[in-house]
Amino acid sequence: MKLDQNIKVAVDAIVFGYSGNKLSVLLIKQKFGVMKQQWALVGGFVKDDESLSAAVKRELQEEAGIEVNFLEQLYTFGDNIRRDPRFRVISVAYFALVNPAQFQVKADTDAEDAQWFPIDELPDLAYDHREIVETAIQRLKNKVTYQPIGFGLLPDEFLFSELENLYCTILNREIDRRNFRKKILSFGFVEETDRFASKKSGRPAKLFRFNALKYNELIANGIHFEINFA
Repeated sequence: MKLDQNIKVAVDAIVFGYSGNKLSVLLIKQKFGVMKQQWALVGGFVKDDESLSAAVKRELQEEAGIEVNFLEQLYTFGDNIRRDPRFRVISVAYFALVNPAQFQVKADTDAEDAQWFPIDELPDLAYDHREIVETAIQRLKNKVTYQPIGFGLLPDEFLFSELENLYCTILNREIDRRNFRKKILSFGFVEETDRFASKKSGRPAKLFRFNALKYNELIANGIHFEINFA
């Protein structure tokens, strides 16, 4: 039986950043094609000789001028066969969590512009990228309850209140801060340092840090991180 197939494979990257108690996503303005001048996720077609992970890393460099150490595959989007007006395209989406202060984003060869946008202030997005972003946000909300991925959004040393605010922002609601602090510290992978945050007034607050080695040891020993926010 002759197989009539002409499907292209693409990758898209949802890069989340956190600053000023706001969760943001990195977008680029399309430089070429049918969606020229429209905002979109970083992404593009996979070359015949590269892996999916290599393709998404290349697109991040070509369109936003950044390198991301960790990317997690989110979902494959292709049920809508007309998601791209040009031809049939299946997109494999990846998401990453970064501290924007550690990156200098800039539009590179394949993009007109690159900017961070708060997730509640997103412009109209090309293709089905709004759906992709919403899927990534839901995955993030679910995942912070059983894996401490939020530390990728914070500085190496942070106030505990900043960690609390991060969870409130991701979950889009207030949490029981006293129980949250007790639960997080009970695991032992969030450590109090001997340094204080600089404050113009009031009592200086201690800084904390995430000990990835300690967390990995706990996981290896069968101790699972889980927080119930109900």
